[in-house]
Amino acid sequence: MRTILFKSVPFDKVLVTLALESGVDGVIVPRAQVESVAALARCRVLADEDVATVALSAKADEEDAAARLARGETVVLARGWEIIPVENLLAQSDDVAVEVADLAEARLAAGILERGVATVVVLPEGAGELKSIVADLKLSQGCIDLVPGVVTAVENVGLGHRVCVDTMSMLRRGQGMLVGNSSAFTFLVHAETEHNEYVAARPFRVNAGAVHAYAQMPGDRTTYLEELRAGDEVLIVGADGSTTVATVGRLKVEARPMLLVRAKVGDVEGAVFLQNAETIRLTRPDGAPVSVVTLKEGDQILCRTDCAGRHFGMRIKEDIKEC
Repeated sequence: MRTILFKSVPFDKVLVTLALESGVDGVIVPRAQVESVAALARCRVLADEDVATVALSAKADEEDAAARLARGETVVLARGWEIIPVENLLAQSDDVAVEVADLAEARLAAGILERGVATVVVLPEGAGELKSIVADLKLSQGCIDLVPGVVTAVENVGLGHRVCVDTMSMLRRGQGMLVGNSSAFTFLVHAETEHNEYVAARPFRVNAGAVHAYAQMPGDRTTYLEELRAGDEVLIVGADGSTTVATVGRLKVEARPMLLVRAKVGDVEGAVFLQNAETIRLTRPDGAPVSVVTLKEGDQILCRTDCAGRHFGMRIKEDIKEC
């Protein structure tokens, strides 16, 4: 996970408070303020005097930075860095840090050599975009290709244990989790963002499916729903394929009447077990939620197809069939 620091030099209490509330991993302040800032939140606080800031104006500066990194020093490349010298340093060290002043610079730093720098230091000029920088670099997991699947069957299958994933985030219409019987075919199970006359909306919740189901996770991993625990990070996916991360606050595993939903994408078929209740919804191609109670053969819902083969949630090449 990339580290985001905020540099408050000269010291500004208002900006430090904003940074801590935005979710940065730490702050850089003058040594005289380290103790007082450390008392504000449980986070990393560095003294500016202990951080070597290197301006890359010549090849000798790049070589100096490389030597300092090799010695284990904390080195930050001053704003104005260029991509080629940063690439050279990334080839030698996994601890490269750079200064940025806005979201565009942060995104650029995060994408160099397709892995990006380890640490982004946001300067005071970037305070106005700080929340966007944190969300983009720490929460976004890129985009996932979703495709319309055609429902082929909806069947009552009796009782089963289902998992409600209650997150610490407020999810929006069109968002949910990718869940399925197979890691190669998952369904966008919509969050409980909708009101009805019997049950209030619970936009922090995804009633995700049966305990045995796979859920897509951050970092191209999967997990069984039953294995999730409070504090775990789960992948939240939007109908447009955008992704973010939410932290599990609580799980509710209870026996409920279940439905088996089958769908096809081309010649590929997948299935998912979901609770038989009006509040459980899949997602139409336009992002609208559709209740499993009203779902019928021929309806289109958003799915993801992939290659099968997982070992402890990690992708592997294996001849495997999941039904």
